[in-house]
Parts: sequence; structure tokens; C-alpha cells
Amino acid sequence: MNKEINKPKVAFICVHNSCRSQIAEALGKHLATEVFESYSAGTETKPQINQDAVRLMKQLYDIDMEKTQRSKLLSEIPPVDIVITMGCNVQCPFLPCKHREDWGLDDPTGKGDEEFIAVIHKIETKMEALITKIIAM
Repeated sequence: MNKEINKPKVAFICVHNSCRSQIAEALGKHLATEVFESYSAGTETKPQINQDAVRLMKQLYDIDMEKTQRSKLLSEIPPVDIVITMGCNVQCPFLPCKHREDWGLDDPTGKGDEEFIAVIHKIETKMEALITKIIAM
């Protein structure tokens, strides 16, 4: 049986799809490509991914998010099995799915590198827990 076909699709969702959800998509592709497919999207888009997030992901993981990702609307991603909301602090976007969780992350936009790095590390920790949960399903 081809495991590739059965990999769940995970969507990381926040309003603007420019920072936390983009970091989560990048880390999902970096850490979990064998376990699930990663997507990110929002109800609105920004002209570019948050440049602090781009710089720090390159620095910390050697991931160039601008090469493989862009800000996308919910309508631009395929149907998904799992939805992870980032902690929108507003009405989180709705997407049909089999499993949903909210990671409750503060948006580091406009803050210092320490805030960004703390959020990136929280996303990595939550990503590892998600990988374990999906493998156990």
C-alpha cells in the first residue's frame, strides 16, 4: 500500500497567512514531510511573508520560505484532514476537517528577535507533538 496517498493534509491557519502559519508550514515541511503534508492559509493575504520570520527561519533552520511559500487564501489550498489555528485573537477562520486544535500563539510581528525565536521554538515543540499524535492515529 502506498503510504504517500494516505498522508494526512494539515493546514496551519491564521488571519493574514504571513507569519506564524508560514513558520508552521515551513517547519512542517522540514520536520514532518514523511508524516503529513503541510499547507498554510488565511482569510486575508499580505504581499509578502513577514521578513523577520523569513530571516530567522533562514538563520535557524536554513529554510528559505520565500522560495517555497507565499501568502495564500483558504480557497487556494486543497481539502485538509487537520486544521491548526495559530491563536487568532479574533474569530479564527473556519475550514472543514476531521481534527482541529488551536495553538494559542501570540503574533510576534513588530516585536524583537527574542519574541520571534520564542514563537518559532513553541511552533517546533507543538509540531513534534503533532507528529507524535498523527503517527499514533
